[in-house]
Amino acid sequence: MQTKDQQKLTIFTDGGSRGNPGPAAVGVAFFEGETEVFRLGQCIGNQTNNVAEYQAFLLSLSELKMRMTKNQPSSIQWYLDSKLVVEQLNQRWKIKDPNLKVLWQTAISELSQLGVPYSISHIPREENTLADKMVNQALDGLT
Repeated sequence: MQTKDQQKLTIFTDGGSRGNPGPAAVGVAFFEGETEVFRLGQCIGNQTNNVAEYQAFLLSLSELKMRMTKNQPSSIQWYLDSKLVVEQLNQRWKIKDPNLKVLWQTAISELSQLGVPYSISHIPREENTLADKMVNQALDGLT
């Protein structure tokens, strides 16, 4: 039975760089039901788009671990607009880039320790507006 404190958590992540590689940032947004409970955007230096996408996912895992000490969700649904990262995290696509392989290994290790059912899904960029906004605000120096 699901208690009031145990809800499904939905997480949107995005990463981007201007220049690819170039100045990069990540954005994450957490929702419990329809209620936004957390958002963050931050710059991560010069990176490629794909590294930024992975770093955004890893940031969400880090924030999630801190939050789970207080309140464990019943399940977690991630939404990313990077088809590459989603397919690699779901172990359907191979990883050729050694830099991405290291990030993937870190993510898979963290996911294996969650202890909560989760899924990672691809969404169109137009449906990832809040996480994208956090990326752009960080890159624009607004956060």
